Amino acid sequence: MLSQVLALTIPSPSQGVWEIGPFPLRAYALCIIAGVVVAIWMGEKRWVARGGAAGDVQDLAIFAVPFGLVGGRLYHVITDHQLYFGEGANPIEALYVWRGGLGIWGAIALGALGIVIGARIKKIKVLPMLDALAPGVLLAQGIGRWGNWFNQELYGAPTDLPWGLEIDDAHRPFEYIGADVAFHPTFLYESLWAVIGCVFLLWADRRWQLGHGRVVALYVMFYTLGRGWIEDLRIDTVQYDDVLGLRLNSWTSIVLFVAALVFFVIQVRRRPGRESVVTSRQPGEDATAVG
Repeated sequence: MLSQVLALTIPSPSQGVWEIGPFPLRAYALCIIAGVVVAIWMGEKRWVARGGAAGDVQDLAIFAVPFGLVGGRLYHVITDHQLYFGEGANPIEALYVWRGGLGIWGAIALGALGIVIGARIKKIKVLPMLDALAPGVLLAQGIGRWGNWFNQELYGAPTDLPWGLEIDDAHRPFEYIGADVAFHPTFLYESLWAVIGCVFLLWADRRWQLGHGRVVALYVMFYTLGRGWIEDLRIDTVQYDDVLGLRLNSWTSIVLFVAALVFFVIQVRRRPGRESVVTSRQPGEDATAVG
């Protein structure tokens, strides 16, 4: 029976929202917040170790976090617009970020734009800042993926592996409702891949003293390499799925991997070593005083 089939599987949480008086406390939001805090903390330590001013990363987070949330939501709504603008859908729900649904590509793209804007205003060098932030951002992605576990979303195809994930019928595709099956926990695969990637980036950066955006390039290559095979396991559908035999996210991974590889090679040849992070600030000038 189902209980016997799923005896060795990973259970999904019975709930992802807790009511605290009139306010709902959502696990998805907590995972995102925890990831942001970790990314800021790690980025700050790495930036200061490179010679940057304390507080710079926290200042740029004021730009990067809201930009990233907007970008992530926009990407999700565009690629899954049938959920919000299709027959019987409620368009206002496109604004309900706390219910889940953040596209990582949009979050990274607009989050990076926020950093660039903030760095220009604060007179901070962009590439060394991005290099300092990259490992922490990847770790933050790994933490944020646990929000998908609480929401019972973004899982893979059925599997009989002992770490298969239990999914309630309410969160399954129609064809699997009532079936005695467990599913690939792709949230867990991506989370572990992100942790491994963070460790790899820290090691590579220390080993070769990477600079001029090469840590960011490695970050993009590593993440997209893992996202490619994880994406192939997923069974959730998105609009524009199956473009020339591949999912949209798979094509995005391929394009970004190639672009990052080209950038990395060019930077190695043209600008070896690690650059200084010293800016036009006067010695001892407070980070918040520049702008």
